[in-house]
Amino acid sequence: MRNNSYDLIIIGGGQSALACAYYLRRSKLEYIIVDNQAQCGGAWLHTWEALTLFSPAQFSSLPGWMMPASKGEYPDREEVISYLCEYEKRYNIPIQRSIEVKKVSREDALFKLDTNQGRMYSRVVIAATGTWMKPFIPDVRGRQLFEGKQVHSAHFKSAKEYQGKNVLIVGEGNSGAQILAEISKENRAIWATKKAPEYLPDEVNGKVLFDMASAKYFAEQRGEPFDPSHYSLGDIVMVPAVKEARSRGVLRTKGSFSEISQNGVIWDSGEEESFDLIIWCTGFHYATDYLEGLVERDHRGKIKTADTKAEEVEGLWLVGFGGWTGFASATLIGVGRSARATVKEIEEYLKDL
Repeated sequence: MRNNSYDLIIIGGGQSALACAYYLRRSKLEYIIVDNQAQCGGAWLHTWEALTLFSPAQFSSLPGWMMPASKGEYPDREEVISYLCEYEKRYNIPIQRSIEVKKVSREDALFKLDTNQGRMYSRVVIAATGTWMKPFIPDVRGRQLFEGKQVHSAHFKSAKEYQGKNVLIVGEGNSGAQILAEISKENRAIWATKKAPEYLPDEVNGKVLFDMASAKYFAEQRGEPFDPSHYSLGDIVMVPAVKEARSRGVLRTKGSFSEISQNGVIWDSGEEESFDLIIWCTGFHYATDYLEGLVERDHRGKIKTADTKAEEVEGLWLVGFGGWTGFASATLIGVGRSARATVKEIEEYLKDL
């Protein structure tokens, strides 16, 4: 092989990469994880300070080692980062940090990875970069005219940064509800949603949702019908902060707006309202820019896969990007199934080369 060459390179050092590494422990493959972050913790390094998981610690674990019990009902940001860092140490996972992969291409029988620290080669590549680096903001009419500050939830850190501001939170999902709950303690906050938010019963957490999704997954595998009950996986989980916001009477939406003006927004009713800050809780696309030119991607960065295996390029797998790369693969508890199957497929693939 060439210098700086491996059997397998995993791009991204978050939970999906760690789950793959767990199943590579007994493999004879020479592999490495390359991560563009300077420290451990994955995307959790960039989340807002008050973010928590939706499930208790015992139901929020990567394969092999259960997350330690949390101080509160659900593990917070610092507890998750600590768990991911200790997981790396526990399994002696080989990671090279501060390496940003600019482009992946083919050179003869190998993948060529051009990075900010030179060139690397690999027989197989796992993309495990998720979505956090690709925040999505819809192209709303007038958005460029707004003279206040705009921030995506990916870059929101704490309500303390915006004390005394008039804030508009956009998006009816869990991030919208949680950020509304936090920022409304320090500011006047209004919630804008395209549709009325749907809330799960107080007793339903991420563990219940995972179990329900698992039942749906296995029913589909057997070709059987599935009754989804009255819960939706997209509904808002009533974590303690959201319950507290409900008790203060702030967990309510003003509906949707038609356009953005210099000073604020124009609601569907025609009313114009001024804001200092707009926080966009509008989701993410897929962080696969480095695959441009290697494989066809859609406008969201998604490529064609059979489970986690790329259909158009031999030797390329994608883990942890959500439903299209494996059931519940964007969750701590769910990514293990995708990681295990992927490593098994790669070992079989490399036997035949």
